Amino acid sequence: MQTIDFELDRDHVELNQLLKLVGVCDSGGAGKALVAAGEVRVDGAVELRKTCKVRAGQRVEIGDVAIRVVVAG
Repeated sequence: MQTIDFELDRDHVELNQLLKLVGVCDSGGAGKALVAAGEVRVDGAVELRKTCKVRAGQRVEIGDVAIRVVVAG
């Protein structure tokens, strides 16, 4: 599994935008489609809220990619 560290420079990032920012998909709309299809997990649980607030310390998984959200610094 590929792991990507995403440095969060604010309080949170919306799930669909996170997928776009790390390059898992080409747009926020594509990110929303992946979430709606039940293909995204946040901290091990399937997440269906497209604009779920993801904060530092959380882990997002989609397919064979894991995204660790860390505090920028």
